[in-house]
Amino acid sequence: MPKENYDFKPTERQMSFKEQLIHINENMEWLSTTYFTNIEYKKEKKELSETKKETILVLENTFDGVLEIITNTPEEELNEPVDFFAGAKSKLQILNLLQDHVTHHRGQLIVYLNLNEINPPKYSGW
Repeated sequence: MPKENYDFKPTERQMSFKEQLIHINENMEWLSTTYFTNIEYKKEKKELSETKKETILVLENTFDGVLEIITNTPEEELNEPVDFFAGAKSKLQILNLLQDHVTHHRGQLIVYLNLNEINPPKYSGW
């Protein structure tokens, strides 16, 4: 998405393209920190950088940080139960939720690109 379209919203009630990115970033930080570390997560109001390049770097760093946290989680811990606001879950369920949440918002971002007549990147999940 071109930087000049980062404020694009399909409707008033939806998040902008940039707000979607901020939301994805915050959710990954919250879930990975709260449920896979001993660090107390403190939600801070964050704005992604003004430049597209910096925004991408922030997201890349968060994805890399989550990967490191999950990689360092022993496999046997994945079955451990955790208290989640929507009911008890295992750490594996939280990991699946994290992935599902990113996928959900990625799908929304693809719609945003299509509405701006921009071809989305090809899927490379295999």
